[in-house]
Amino acid sequence: MSDIRIELRREIVAVSRALDGAGLMPNKSGNVSCRIPGGFLVTPSGVPYGQLDAGQVVELAADGVPVEGGLRPSSEWRMHGAIYAQRPDVAAVVHTHSPRATALSCARLGIPPFHYMIALAGGAIRCMPYATFGTDELARNAVCGLDGRRAVLLANHGVVAVGASLREAHSVAFEVENLALQYLELRAAGLEPVVLDDAELARVIEKFTDYGRIDGT
Repeated sequence: MSDIRIELRREIVAVSRALDGAGLMPNKSGNVSCRIPGGFLVTPSGVPYGQLDAGQVVELAADGVPVEGGLRPSSEWRMHGAIYAQRPDVAAVVHTHSPRATALSCARLGIPPFHYMIALAGGAIRCMPYATFGTDELARNAVCGLDGRRAVLLANHGVVAVGASLREAHSVAFEVENLALQYLELRAAGLEPVVLDDAELARVIEKFTDYGRIDGT
């Protein structure tokens, strides 16, 4: 196994444990992956993140065929594979069931651009229609919702965040949960957020680009 594959496996474990520890992937929910030449690495199905080790991360070819025997890949491997197939700019995918963003998804509400930090997601965060977990339909919905974005809510399910690295995808997923908290608190107070207009949002997105990597701001 190449050094880069070993390092990426370790990074997947580290990101998974960090998200689990922050309460964003409770009870073995969610999954993490990264692109490699010819395919991708993804967390296995049913393994508690506190017990996950690098050797348990599953390697799949681009079409989802396991490269070698071992644990079953996450039930959402189709979604990860579809995103990589359609988004050459994406090198990592984080899928969480973070509580507040998932609550919004269960109300089938997206997150409007009420705070400039939504620029991390590329703009307003859509909530896509419901589809059964692990299906091609859910994968298609995720890809569609991510068009021009780095995050999407999946109705009655959770969040998908993407990035040019595992660190970036992790940062986006964390910020989506933070924005969801702020949005829910506004709604609970009976307040309607004042959203940024398209011109200002474009300026903020450009400023993030000028800073370099999203996660370095």
